[in-house]
Amino acid sequence: MLGPQLAALGPHSTGQPTVTSLAVADPGSLIQSVDWVAIAPPLIAALAALAVLVTDLFLPARHRKLLGALAVGGLALALLALLPLTGGSPRSTFCVRDTGCSYVADHFALVFQLLALGGALIAALLSMHTVDGPASDDGSAAGLPGGEYWFLLLSSATGAALLPASRDLATLVVALEVASLPAFALVALRRDGRGAEAALKFFLSSVTATAVMLLGVGFVYAASGSLHLGAVAEGLAHAPAQLGPLAEAGAVLTLVGFAFKVAAVPFHFWVPDTYVGAPLPVAGYLSVVGKAAGLSGLALVTTIAFRPYAHTWGLVLAVLAAVTMTVGNVGALRQRFDTRYSAVRLLAWSSVGQAGYLLVPLAAAGYARTGADSLGATAAYALIYGVVNLGAFAVVAAVGRRAGTSVDEFRGLFARRRWTALALAFFLLCLAGLPPGVIGLFGKVVVFRAAVDAGLGWLAVVMAVNVVIALYYYLLWMARLFAPAPSQDAVTAVAERRLPASLTATLGLTASVAVVLSVAPQLVLQVVGGTLF
Repeated sequence: MLGPQLAALGPHSTGQPTVTSLAVADPGSLIQSVDWVAIAPPLIAALAALAVLVTDLFLPARHRKLLGALAVGGLALALLALLPLTGGSPRSTFCVRDTGCSYVADHFALVFQLLALGGALIAALLSMHTVDGPASDDGSAAGLPGGEYWFLLLSSATGAALLPASRDLATLVVALEVASLPAFALVALRRDGRGAEAALKFFLSSVTATAVMLLGVGFVYAASGSLHLGAVAEGLAHAPAQLGPLAEAGAVLTLVGFAFKVAAVPFHFWVPDTYVGAPLPVAGYLSVVGKAAGLSGLALVTTIAFRPYAHTWGLVLAVLAAVTMTVGNVGALRQRFDTRYSAVRLLAWSSVGQAGYLLVPLAAAGYARTGADSLGATAAYALIYGVVNLGAFAVVAAVGRRAGTSVDEFRGLFARRRWTALALAFFLLCLAGLPPGVIGLFGKVVVFRAAVDAGLGWLAVVMAVNVVIALYYYLLWMARLFAPAPSQDAVTAVAERRLPASLTATLGLTASVAVVLSVAPQLVLQVVGGTLF
C-alpha cells in the first residue's frame, strides 16, 4: 500500500529530495471507539481475575477464603452486565471500515456468554468448600491453593465469554487459548499424582489440535485474504479455482481445534482421564463451559466464515454427531459401577454423548437456508445440558466428600440424604429426557426436530437409538439411589454430617433452575425463536 507514496518521494527540479506525508486521507478512520458496555461481561471477569491475583498477595492467610467470595461476586457482576445488552439491536466494536467488526454482542453471543459465565459461577460455588479446605478421601480436593485457583478459573471464564462475541479468526484463536491455557493448570492443581498426568494428557492433545487449527487459519487467510468471518466467506466464495483445495483444507483443519474443545470423536480421548484426574469442580467446569466455548466457536466459523462450503461441513458434522453420540453412550454403557471414580467416568462419557446431540443442529444448519433456527436449537440444548450436568457433578461432589465416587457407593443414598438423592434422580431424568425431567425431553425434541427439518432423517434415527442406550445407564444409576443401603451403620455415619453451605447452595440453585425450566420450558425454548433477548 506504500508503493504509490514511496514513488512520490522523487527529486524536484532543483535536485533536492522532498518529504511527502505518509498520513492517510482520513486519520480519524484509524481511531477506534470502544463500546465499553458491549465488552463489559468478559472485561469484568478479567478485572475480577486481576483483583483476585493482587488481593492474594496482601491478604493474610486466615482471610484467604474471602478470595472465593470475590471471585463469585465478579462472575455475578459479569452476568449482570449482560442485562443492558438485551432487548435492543446488536452492539459491535473494534470495527474496520468495509471489512467488519471483531466483537459483536448479538443474540447468539449473549446466550453463550450467559452459559459460560453462569456455568463458571456455579463451578465457583461448587469449588468454595474445596479450595483451601481439608482433603477429601478420594483426593479430589487436597487443599487447592485459593489465589491461583480463583485467578485461573476467572481467566478461563474470560476467554469463554469472549469467544462467542468474536468475529474474526485471530480473536477466536486468542479467546480459545485464553479459555484453554488456565484450564490446563486448573487440572494440574490436584495434588494426588493424578492431576499432573491428566493435565499433561489434556495439554499435549490440546496443543496438537491448536497447532493444526492455526495451520488451517493460515490456509484460509491465504485463500480469502481476510480474517474477519464475513469477509472470509466472501473471499472463499470468489476465490480462484487454483486456491480451492487450499481453502477446503484450511476449513477442515480450522474445525479441528473447536472439535477438540467440544470433545467430538475422534478428539475425545482426553476426556475420561482428564475429568477423573482434575478436581471435581474443574471437571464440571470443563464439561459445560469448555464445551460451550468450543461449540460457539464451531458454530461461528461454520455458519459465517465457511458458509460457501455449507453442504460439505454439514455432512461432516452430521457424521461426527452420529459417531460421537454413539461412542460416548457405548463408552458410558461399558463402565463398571463398582470401580473407583466410575461416577466421574460415567459423567465424562455421558458428556461425550451429549456433545453428539449438540452437534446435530449445527449439522442441520449446513442444509438450511439461514441456519438461525438450528443455532437456536443448539443454544437451547446447551443451556439445558449446562444446568443439569453441573447439578449432577454437584451431587457427586457431595457424596464423594467421604464416600468416594464409584456409582455403587450411591446405593441407598435416598435413605441417607433424601433431597440429595431426589436432586440427582431429577438431573439424571433430565439428561435421559424422561418426565418429570420435562426440560430434558423438550431439549431432545428440539434437536430431533432440527435434524428432521433439515432432511437428516438417518441422523434422527441414530439419535433415537442413542437416547434408548443412554436410558439404560441413567436409569441403572438412578435405581441405586433407592436401593437398600449397604448397612445401617453407614447410613447413620453419613446422615449426621451436614453439607457445606456453598455445596448446598449449588445443589439448590441447579435443582431449582431445572425444576423451573421443566415447569416453564418456554423460557428456554424462546431461545430457538430468538425472542429471549
